[in-house]
Amino acid sequence: MPLEGDAQRVSVYIGSSDTWHGTNLAVAIVERCRALGIAGATVSRGVMGYGRNSRIHRAQMLGLSQDLPERVEIIDRADRIATLLPILDEMVSGGLVVVEDLRVVRDRHHPSQPD
Repeated sequence: MPLEGDAQRVSVYIGSSDTWHGTNLAVAIVERCRALGIAGATVSRGVMGYGRNSRIHRAQMLGLSQDLPERVEIIDRADRIATLLPILDEMVSGGLVVVEDLRVVRDRHHPSQPD
């Protein structure tokens, strides 16, 4: 069912070295969202950033930092996000979780990809 109209976006800011029960935390969040039937989730890795402790994390020329910033964005209806927030509270021990109201104007599957 397409998601259009009023919705919410949850952005979870964490580090790439964060884990949940031995799995990368971003992967664990996306897998949990999928299991719950959440409309969509995407992980983006940053090349540089800092958080509360003001320590800069950045990709290095000859390799990647051990703890690059990651952002998990999750979009669904407000009632579905409300059920997800306590789960995220349990999973995210350090990081930032932000909820924003938004309006989805188009949600269509790509015609060459199966549902």
